[in-house]
Formats: sequence, C-alpha cells, structure tokens
Amino acid sequence: MTVTVDVEAMLRHVVLEIGDETVQIDQRHSHPPCIGRSAAATARHCIAPGRGGTSGGWSGSLAPMPRDFLDVLNAAADAAVEALAGCTDWGPTGRKPGQYGFDLATDAAATAVLRDSGLRVLSEESGLEAGDRPVAVLDPVDGSTNASRGIRYFATSICVVDGGAPVAAVVHDHGNGERFEAMNGGGARRDGTRLAREEEQPLRSAVVGINGQAPGWGGWAQVRTLGAAALELCGVADGRLDAYIDFSASGLGSWDYLGGLLVCQEAGVDVVDGTGRDLVTLEHAARRAPVAATPHLLKDVLDAYVRLTGADADRC
Repeated sequence: MTVTVDVEAMLRHVVLEIGDETVQIDQRHSHPPCIGRSAAATARHCIAPGRGGTSGGWSGSLAPMPRDFLDVLNAAADAAVEALAGCTDWGPTGRKPGQYGFDLATDAAATAVLRDSGLRVLSEESGLEAGDRPVAVLDPVDGSTNASRGIRYFATSICVVDGGAPVAAVVHDHGNGERFEAMNGGGARRDGTRLAREEEQPLRSAVVGINGQAPGWGGWAQVRTLGAAALELCGVADGRLDAYIDFSASGLGSWDYLGGLLVCQEAGVDVVDGTGRDLVTLEHAARRAPVAATPHLLKDVLDAYVRLTGADADRC
C-alpha cells in the first residue's frame, strides 16, 4: 500500500496530512481532528495534552493556534446554552449583590469545558486560577439583571488571552441565538458572516450605547442603555450601534468587555479605556471604562467623554 505524506511547516505547528485528514504532529502523537464530536469531546480533543503527563495542558512552542481556541470557546458557549435551558433557579443567590442562581450554573458548565481543554479560567464568579497557561476570561451571563427580569438581552462572553493579548473570542446572544466570533488577525463574524465596519456616522447622527448614566449630553443623536456590555460592543462591531461608552461609577471587569473588544477590533472598530489604561488585565479586582467607536468617530466620542467626566485629556 502506498501512503502519501505531505509535511507543511506552519507557524508554531507542523501539519501531517494523510489522505484527506489533517492532524498536528509535534514529536508526539496527537488527537485526531475534531470532526463530528460532541461539545464535551471537542473541548477535550481540540487542544492536545502537553508533555510530561500533564492533563489538558501544553507548553511553549506547542501552544494552540487561535482556531483551536475558537473550537473550545464554541464548545463552552454550547455548554452555557444547555445549562441555561435547564436552569430553574433564576433568583438571587444572596451571596453577593447581582449574583443569581443561573450565573453559577452557567459558570460551572462553561468553566468545566474550558478547564478540560487545558485553559486556565478568569471568571466573574470564580476568580483567576494560578499557572502560566493561556487564560479564558469568562462572563457566564453578561446582562444577568436583564436575564433575571425576563429581558432577553444577555450573553455568554469568553475571550482567550495568551501572551498578554486577546487571541480568540466568542459572544453568544441568548436572546436571539446569534453568535459572534473573532480571531486575532482572522477577522470577526456573526453567525458566519464577516463583519467589517465601513459606514461612518458623524457624532451628531450617532446612536451610542451607554453603561451607567451619562453626566450630560455629549452631542450624539440618541443613546441606548441596554445592560450587556459584551453585546453592546458586538453591536458597534456590526453597525447596530455607532459607539459605546462606559460611564458607570465602578467601571467594568475584563470579563464584561474582552470578548466584545476582540470582535470590535477585528471588525475595524477601535476600543480604548477612557482614561488611557490598558484594557487587557487579568486582575479580578481591576475595573476599566471601555470606549468604542469607528476610527473616524473615536476622537469625537473621547472628547465628549472627557468633557462630561473631567477625565485626563492626555489619556491616549
């Protein structure tokens, strides 16, 4: 029998192609491709175990590519959908303000998939795990107040941070079933359709999503206060909103915005902190004030933010 093997060098990978199946090789046996698997099996096998018997891990040059991460994030989002569908506890837990039973159920389901793949997890509900592997930043239910009141505008947001940068993200809208995906350098999509912001609105015509209460009028046409930062940022990426500003007194945790941030960036939307801080943080207690708009509009939006809040004008 004749076997034809094509070996192609790739960035951080070597690909072994036998017939019509492709697998990764890296001085050890790898799992087969993730085709036709369940969500749980996909999460277990799309990122191969590392050396030295470490379950669910990897090391150095063997780290997965963004596509591998995206497969795992989709499996985790699927687990979140299943958990919410079967959830009967929609009331507050009483443990901390703004936490609900469905938050914990969804967190447990998504976190199990992410950990099983070898990722560390930074979750709003459970904090950051120790280690040096890539981190999945998870908000199991972004917009939980909406969800608790039957307002169908809430999402599961997951973003992998590797080497200090977001590399893959999935935001699943539980209200309408839409799913946003993004890969660093690979673009952003909504249900498979590529997102690319091209239309430019002047500030006077802009519809701006706002978190918290704006201290005054910023010169825009209209505002929307929708209550789910990840979805609102995705709304800027796909043109439903022209800009987004966080005016809240306490700011947002990284789980609130990192998934939407990568979707925005890959769609051609700029996202910055209103006071110039780095938005990519893995500190559980850190809070930021994300501001998003197309490049043409961003300066006017930031000027309005500074004028209304008194923030440092040298922020950027």
